[in-house]
Amino acid sequence: MSMKRSPNQTETSLTNVAVITTSNAENPTFASLGASLVEIQKMKGVLGYIMRGTVSAVLDLAEGDKITQYAFLSYQLHESCLEIAKQLNISEIESALVEGKSLKVLFVKVGENKISVFMEKSSDHLGILKRLLI
Repeated sequence: MSMKRSPNQTETSLTNVAVITTSNAENPTFASLGASLVEIQKMKGVLGYIMRGTVSAVLDLAEGDKITQYAFLSYQLHESCLEIAKQLNISEIESALVEGKSLKVLFVKVGENKISVFMEKSSDHLGILKRLLI
């Protein structure tokens, strides 16, 4: 497994971008979603995102010191969606929104790609969802 850093990471201290991949071959959906997430990251109130594909992962979080906490939250949200789908006897959950006291997390599954977008509670999660599903 290799870890690559975005060229922009050294130019700005506001983002912490890491790309983790086990293969040089990216699928087109993963690349397209990545481009959308770069634009979403610029939206007001968006704190960052984590996207996991079959062989790659990308994360960009404004609060780099909370990467482990956000990654665990993202994983737990995915696992919870699987359990809820199982309990409700449905095939899968494509998106879910979890709201806390001051934070919202939007989970979206597009094909084999799992995305968690972290944002302030006042952020427009529907706008983000539309951008990811277009």
